[in-house]
Amino acid sequence: MAAAGSSKNVIAKYLPVYGILLLIAAMEFFVAFRITNIQALLPMLLGLAICSGALALLYFMHLVDERRSLFLSLIPATIFVLIMMNMIWSDSYRLLHMKPFAH
Repeated sequence: MAAAGSSKNVIAKYLPVYGILLLIAAMEFFVAFRITNIQALLPMLLGLAICSGALALLYFMHLVDERRSLFLSLIPATIFVLIMMNMIWSDSYRLLHMKPFAH
């Protein structure tokens, strides 16, 4: 009998998150077909994608139940990875123009 009660608790916890993710996907669909200005479209879609990714990460990968120290240790690691990716982008731009050793 205890398993049935815990099953309802899991459904009550994740069903609203699933509904919010569906709502965000519908908003992305609506925004993508209604807005023709690329400069306005890109930040909106990027913001919605970050929100849906954060919800999926927190709830479906169970990070919302973890201790705060683990969550705070992920932030510097993510920033480090993004900075290291930034070091590679200049090389890819240079190779795009077929000048491998140009400055």
